[in-house]
Amino acid sequence: MDISQIINELGEDRENYFNAVAPPIMQTSNFAFSKVADLRKAFEDEMGGYLYSRGLNPTIDILRKKLAALDGAEDCLVFNNGAAAIFAGILAHVKAGDHIVSVKAPYTWVQRMLDVILPRFGVTSTYIDGTKIENWKAATKVNTTFYYLESPNSWDFAIQDIRAVAALAKSKGITTLIDNSYCTPIYQRPIEMGIDMAMQTATKYIGGHSDTLGGVLSGSHAIMEKIFNSEYLNIGSGIQPFNAWLMIRGLRTLPARLAQITHTTAKVNAFLSNHPAVERVIFPFNPSFPQYELAKKQMSGACGLQTIVMKTRKMDDIVRFCESLHHIMMAVSWGGHESLVIPKCAGLNPADFNPENPEHRYVRLYTGLEDADYLIADLDQALNQAG
Repeated sequence: MDISQIINELGEDRENYFNAVAPPIMQTSNFAFSKVADLRKAFEDEMGGYLYSRGLNPTIDILRKKLAALDGAEDCLVFNNGAAAIFAGILAHVKAGDHIVSVKAPYTWVQRMLDVILPRFGVTSTYIDGTKIENWKAATKVNTTFYYLESPNSWDFAIQDIRAVAALAKSKGITTLIDNSYCTPIYQRPIEMGIDMAMQTATKYIGGHSDTLGGVLSGSHAIMEKIFNSEYLNIGSGIQPFNAWLMIRGLRTLPARLAQITHTTAKVNAFLSNHPAVERVIFPFNPSFPQYELAKKQMSGACGLQTIVMKTRKMDDIVRFCESLHHIMMAVSWGGHESLVIPKCAGLNPADFNPENPEHRYVRLYTGLEDADYLIADLDQALNQAG
């Protein structure tokens, strides 16, 4: 299906709501029935209709259809945020005695789940360097039931050979979930590469305006129904109608925003790669990236995030750089209209800063929708103050 059709038409039965161009927000908690038989049917199959907006809602369904189609998946569920989507996707597929293999240093709330929550119920995990398929094979045990991938991740952009990991998992009956937030389905399509569930934090590129949260989990209808009937309904982590409406609005401009951000990121990357205050820039589509060939093979684009490795060995210089930016804000997340930075040292006790550890000198930069020259001028003046 053409992306323009998905974004502008799919799921939008305008004749059902007065031919309004923009779909309405069905801001209701409840749905009424005139027949007991119909109510009974809704009780028996809540995913087959509308009963209570904790589950499905017409506004949310429009968004679900679009996002599933973008992923090339049969179905999807939309959660209040990305952490909730991952939590439900993992929890639905593990039980006491199971073992999980995960990429090392995953998203904070994934690591909290694997290290703190699941061990209380007898589920163990092993972290690996996921860039080598041999490591997945070596870490897999007889009780391994789940693989967790992030490709690329959001700091050093390490990627996995998605097709190889998916093939290994299928050969052993292991369920797979990938965080595809960096690329979105526009630039990478994990379902088509054999992954069971693709997650993206819709807070970022899907919403696109830094004004709402959301998380998307896509896969087969059978997997989504399994999650819906248990974790989704039980935890109550589904997205609300107004937030879903904001996501539909954000989708309208997704390709245009990604195109602009991709163009700007390339220009900013070229500038940073040649600045004397920068040791190197980490970016998947930079030829210096260690996995550049694999990135080009399984990603059709890269945009937005890149990591600056500062040349200075002083944390004060890194702090000065971040605090000297006039137009680029310091904040977490990415994917909105605004450019952002976040220094790795913000998560460190200053006494623990190690200048010989390149990661301590990381500054992650997200380039938004501003003009490239505007951002470059701001970065230049701030870098020149960093020493």
